[in-house]
Amino acid sequence: MSEAVESQESYDDGELSSDLMRAVGKQVKLLRERAGFTQKEMGDRLRYSEDLVSSLERGRRTPQREFLEAADELLGAGGLLIAPIEDIEKAKAKARVRHPAWFKDYARLESSAIEINFFSTLAPPGLLQTEDFIRTVLNGRQPLLSEETIEQRVVSRLARQEILTRWPPPMVTAVIDESVLRRKLGGHKVRQGQLEHLLELGRLRNITLQVLPLDCEENSGVDGPFVLLTPKGRQQLAYLEVQGVGQLITDPEEVRILAARYGSIRGQALTPRESQALMQELLGER
Repeated sequence: MSEAVESQESYDDGELSSDLMRAVGKQVKLLRERAGFTQKEMGDRLRYSEDLVSSLERGRRTPQREFLEAADELLGAGGLLIAPIEDIEKAKAKARVRHPAWFKDYARLESSAIEINFFSTLAPPGLLQTEDFIRTVLNGRQPLLSEETIEQRVVSRLARQEILTRWPPPMVTAVIDESVLRRKLGGHKVRQGQLEHLLELGRLRNITLQVLPLDCEENSGVDGPFVLLTPKGRQQLAYLEVQGVGQLITDPEEVRILAARYGSIRGQALTPRESQALMQELLGER
């Protein structure tokens, strides 16, 4: 299966021309049917999944250059599918200035959440990050982000944090791996500021912070970080994100498993008081 196409981005109507995506999708479908291929047959020929071909034809996915070039040759389109590539890439460049749709779905649910539970293994949760830490992470992104994009995303992430101090605030718990707190991303000053911020947040009544110590002999979270989210008036759901790809999980059984796992992780972590003491200790290190 082609990783290039499996990881294609999906944008909402406000960020990328949905009309353009639907038009390209209709062209792909028309040419495929004219060539006598089913979606599965076309996917097999090009080494892409049937679901992706279906999503592309419906205008729900953004086709990459590699797909359009391969499809144009397979379907004998004579350049018809290659012609819109430049317009698509320009639209994608503009869309990346803001959050992609897969994250906007999560952010919208987060804004109405009554409970949020984080398990973090690579960085503090975005809602708990300082401005300097956010800027450090964004400055280190590859490929490089423009200064305009960085500023917009810093503002956007800081705006999300307003839910922590609204009334009534969501109940927030976070288990952060000790390695995250020891990592000197951005240098001493950025790390110190982030530790001080976490200590301050941990004193709020609606936020409970715990640290999963490096010397813990049990770790139920080795499969990676995740978020459990309970939007107002809705059932709990989960969110996974890795390498710029996000996934909302709504299946009750899958969410139940992650919730049970989170309970185990909290039990293996230091208590909130012990966690505060460890962060104070790290704050004194250079």
